[in-house]
Amino acid sequence: RRAGGGCAGKRRQWARGRGMIRAMTGRRALRIAAGACVLVCWSSACDRPAGALVTATAAPAPASPETHGYRVVREFPHDPAAFTQGLFFEAGVLYESTGLYGESSLRRVALETGEVLERKDLLPSFFGEGAALGDGRIVQLTWKSGVGFLYDEASLRLLGEFRYRGEGWGLTFDGDRFIMSDGTDTLRFLDPGNLREIRRLHVTADGAPVRNLNELEWIAGEIWANLWTEDRIARIGPEDGVVRSFVDLSGLLDPARRLPDSDVLNGIAWDPDGDRIFVTGKKWPALFEIEVVSR
Repeated sequence: RRAGGGCAGKRRQWARGRGMIRAMTGRRALRIAAGACVLVCWSSACDRPAGALVTATAAPAPASPETHGYRVVREFPHDPAAFTQGLFFEAGVLYESTGLYGESSLRRVALETGEVLERKDLLPSFFGEGAALGDGRIVQLTWKSGVGFLYDEASLRLLGEFRYRGEGWGLTFDGDRFIMSDGTDTLRFLDPGNLREIRRLHVTADGAPVRNLNELEWIAGEIWANLWTEDRIARIGPEDGVVRSFVDLSGLLDPARRLPDSDVLNGIAWDPDGDRIFVTGKKWPALFEIEVVSR
């Protein structure tokens, strides 16, 4: 073997290279530095047994979200004139926010009968959107006005209003913060005290953005979101925004029961005490309690 060969020779070459680099500047020094780095890698490899293979383990790609089906547990009456934009369940009663200009309202509704127990209409210039209860107040969004409304939970008395940028779509409360959608792939987290934005979360599935996030509901540590114009619900991790699974609700409302102005699936409510999930749609004649099942 030639003198200077093997690992010891490579280390001596690397040392001489370091000395030359100190005396040089510019591109030539960078070229020699790169060569020295290669020699370091060779010298490390010499410590391994002959014939050993060096392998790199890539980080596992995130698993594609599963798609679940559903089973209808019960069906309840729903006002077919209600253009459902927000829905939540509290103390045995449904609360519903409805949309359309001149028809928007906030309602307290009897689950079993669909009877509207109390209703507060918005001015005709406002298009009602998502609503949620947090810290003893009901918060209701509007679509393009950049204005939200605050109501007393017990009386539905209007307490005030607040402002936000962009459009308002869905709203829910995770126990600490309100979470708002605006029709994009982004969720905004709002401070419950002053309703100012404190965080944004981008929602993805298979690494791609999930857009058209609509009505929201907080269910057992996940954010559930209707996807506008789709019969699917996305179950979103609140820490990273990754969709954990989808729930496919295709065929939930029999086409034969659809009315001329029945619109898309929209509206999710959760009863945490009974662990019941309710879903409906815009101007649907029924509201459904569902159970998520494997397909």
